Amino acid sequence: MIKFSDLKLSPKVLKAVEETGYTSPTPIQEGAIPPALEGRDVLGIAQTGTGKTASFTLPMITALARGRARARMPRSLVLCPTRELAAQVAENFDTYAKHVKLTKALLIGGVSFKEQDQAIDRGVDVLIATPGRLLDHFERGKLLLTGVQIMVVDEADRMLDMGFIPDIEKIFSLTPFTRQTLFFSATMAPEIERITNTFLSNPVRIEVARQATASETITQELCMFKASRRDRAASEKRNLLRALIDREGDACTNAIIFCNRKTDVDITAKSLAKHGYDAAPIHGDLEQSKRTEVLDGFRAGTLRFLCASDVAARGLDIPNVSHVFNYDVPGHAEDYVHRIGRTGRAGRDGKAIMICEPRDEKNLDAVERLIDGKIPRVESPLPDKPARGRKKDDEEQQDVAPKRERKPKDEQSAKPRDDAEKKPQKDQKSAQEKSGRGQRGGRHDNKQTVGMGDHLPDFIAKSFAERRTG
Repeated sequence: MIKFSDLKLSPKVLKAVEETGYTSPTPIQEGAIPPALEGRDVLGIAQTGTGKTASFTLPMITALARGRARARMPRSLVLCPTRELAAQVAENFDTYAKHVKLTKALLIGGVSFKEQDQAIDRGVDVLIATPGRLLDHFERGKLLLTGVQIMVVDEADRMLDMGFIPDIEKIFSLTPFTRQTLFFSATMAPEIERITNTFLSNPVRIEVARQATASETITQELCMFKASRRDRAASEKRNLLRALIDREGDACTNAIIFCNRKTDVDITAKSLAKHGYDAAPIHGDLEQSKRTEVLDGFRAGTLRFLCASDVAARGLDIPNVSHVFNYDVPGHAEDYVHRIGRTGRAGRDGKAIMICEPRDEKNLDAVERLIDGKIPRVESPLPDKPARGRKKDDEEQQDVAPKRERKPKDEQSAKPRDDAEKKPQKDQKSAQEKSGRGQRGGRHDNKQTVGMGDHLPDFIAKSFAERRTG
C-alpha cells in the first residue's frame, strides 16, 4: 500500500500530515498529487467525501513553499461555490501548512471588505474565494490576478448549479495563460466538460469512481409517505420525520436533515426544537456569523440536528455524521449523492433515509437511474390509523343522533307548558329580527308596508289634483 511519504511531498508538509493521523492517501489523492507536483493540469472526478481537498492543498503548499507574495497579487487562487466550503478549505491550509510560512486570505460574502482589503494589501500566497466576492474586489481595483501561478476550481458541478460558470470563465481570462490548473468535480456535465477543454492544457484525468455513485459504507432507505388530507400533509410529514429519528434510537448520534426550500429548512428546525429535538437551521439567507456558529456547534457535538438546504450538501467535511435524512427528494438527482455523502465518510458506516411523497416519484426515478439501483423501501414507523368506511360512519351518526333528540325533550319536560308555547313565538321574532339585519337601511320593525304607507307627500297629492282639474 502506498503511503504519503512515497508522494514526494516536502518534509514539512509530511510532518503536518502525520500529525493529523493520516498515513495512506485516498485514491484521488494518490492519483492527483504526483502530476500536480510535476506542474501538470489535473482533472479530478471523484465522489464527495474522498479527500479531494487534500488532493490540491498538499501539492500547492509544497510548490508555494519557495517564493514570496507581492501586494494585491496572490500567487495561487482557490475558487469555491459556497462560503462554508471556502472556509473549510482555509482550515485545511492552516492544518497542512502550519510548518510552512505561507500567508492566506479568505474572500467570502458576509464579511467586511475593509478587513479583506488589508489582507490582500499585505500580499498573500493563497487566496481562497467565492467567485462573486472575488470579482467584487477585482472591479474595485483592489486585486490583480496576473501573478497567479496555480488556480484551483473546487466542486465545479456545484458552480454550474449555482450559475457561476460565466464568472468562472471571466476569472480564467484574468489569470495568466501559463498558470497550472487543478479542476475537481464530482460529476462531469457537458457544460463543465466544455470549460475543461477550453481552459485546461492536456490535463491528467483521474476518475476514481463511477460518476455520481454513493459510497458503499452508506445504508440507504426510502419511506413512502401519503398524507391523509392535503391540509395535513406538512404536519404529518414532520411527524413521520420525528418517528424515523426515534426509530434509529441511540444509533442516531447526530444527523443532517436536507430540505429543498429554505422556508422548509426553517419550519422543520423550529418544529423539531418545539418537540424537544436539539436542531438549528442553516441556509443561504442566514447571516454568515450565524451560519458559522451553527456549523461550529454541529462539529463540536453541542448541536445534534442540522436542518440544511443544499448549501451544506457539497464538500463540507464533518467526519462523524451518523445519519442523513432527506426530508425532500432533491430536484437534481446529483444532489442526492452529495447529500448522503455527508455520512459514511473516511470509511465509517453511515445511514441515509429519504421521505418520498407521490408528487416526488419523478425525481425519485431520476435518482435511482443515476445511482443505478433501487433504494430499499421501509415501512412507516407511524401507527396505522383505522380506515373509516361508510358503514362505520353511518353507525356513528346513528349513535349520536338519538342523544341530540333526547336532550331537548328532557329539557322541555322539566319546563312549564307556558314557556314551551312562548318559545316558538320568541324564536319567530328573533328570526325576523335576524332576517332584517344586513338589509339596506339597517334594522326595521316587523310591520308590513304596502306601497308608500298611509302618508302621501303633499307634492304628489298636488300633482294628482292638477291633473284632475286639467
